[in-house]
Amino acid sequence: MIELTAAQARRVAVRSQLLDGSASGIRGSLRQLSLLQLDPTARVVPSHLLVLWSRLGRFDRTELDRLLWHDRALFEWNAFLYPIEDLPAYRSRMRRFPIGDGVWPRRARAWMRANASFRRYILRELESRGPLLSRDLEDRARVPWPSSGWTGDRNLSEMLEFMLARGDLAVVGRRTGQRLWDLATRWYPPGETLPAREADAFLAERRLRSLGICRRGPGLPARVEGVPGTWRIHPDALALGGKPVPQRTALLSPFDRLIHDRNRTEALFRFHYRMEIYVPRAQRRYGYFVLPILRGDRLVGRIDPEYDRRSRVLRVNAVHWEPHAREVPLERPLLNLARFLGAERVEPLPQAVR
Repeated sequence: MIELTAAQARRVAVRSQLLDGSASGIRGSLRQLSLLQLDPTARVVPSHLLVLWSRLGRFDRTELDRLLWHDRALFEWNAFLYPIEDLPAYRSRMRRFPIGDGVWPRRARAWMRANASFRRYILRELESRGPLLSRDLEDRARVPWPSSGWTGDRNLSEMLEFMLARGDLAVVGRRTGQRLWDLATRWYPPGETLPAREADAFLAERRLRSLGICRRGPGLPARVEGVPGTWRIHPDALALGGKPVPQRTALLSPFDRLIHDRNRTEALFRFHYRMEIYVPRAQRRYGYFVLPILRGDRLVGRIDPEYDRRSRVLRVNAVHWEPHAREVPLERPLLNLARFLGAERVEPLPQAVR
């Protein structure tokens, strides 16, 4: 059993996520992070760009496009970006989609069987005309997708998503923000597919390596001082808990993997964080798109920024510091973010909310 102080556990988590200033380049960063989550919310900038900026500072966005669509060093699957080296493990997941025997996997399999001709139509169209946008295809579902939510009767979208998930299709680009679809066999490089057990073990190790420490998975058992329960720590991350993390300030996306697991965040950092995007304005405590502020290995506050693209102003609606945290200067990270966005200025924070 590895015994860690709370500070050592935080250092492992921060350094494993390259938030200590050690990140170098998009491809190298993604190899360590293992994935980047895509999300349409762009109050400031799309989440995957904000995650990279938090680690790299300003970077050339065209390089990310080149890595994705030209070099094919990365690939997009199920709303995440991954390094191409991990494709053999994800091919295994694709072949098994939908995984499990719960209500949703059974419903998805039944719907795909009922709409086999719809799937064949999409494959034929892409074979002869691809790559295509979704608007270039027809909804030929024989059985509508059953849902009482926002996916109800969105048959074409659901079929494309399912065919992507099972490895029939690949996202091969963007056109005016819309995904460009093609046959996976024409896009993904040839290569092996790992057996299911080997693939799952590989991805579990990748997850733990990227996080450094988490509640479950492979690795070494560990206890964290002052935190109940057992943790798992990656053997290569043991040395990361040594010397203090540099006093670097980073603004984190709500989807950043350092804080993605809210229970882990609260246990390791004593920081309670919830997104308030879907909370009515009058009931929000901190703001619509509030970003945690990381200083060294401490989460010291939250900031609610908003980029006005029309006026090219990065507005700071509010800053909230944790009760026992020392306020830190935010001018440098905000100016860096503004330059990354192409903003001409950062509007000063009104004195009333400082």
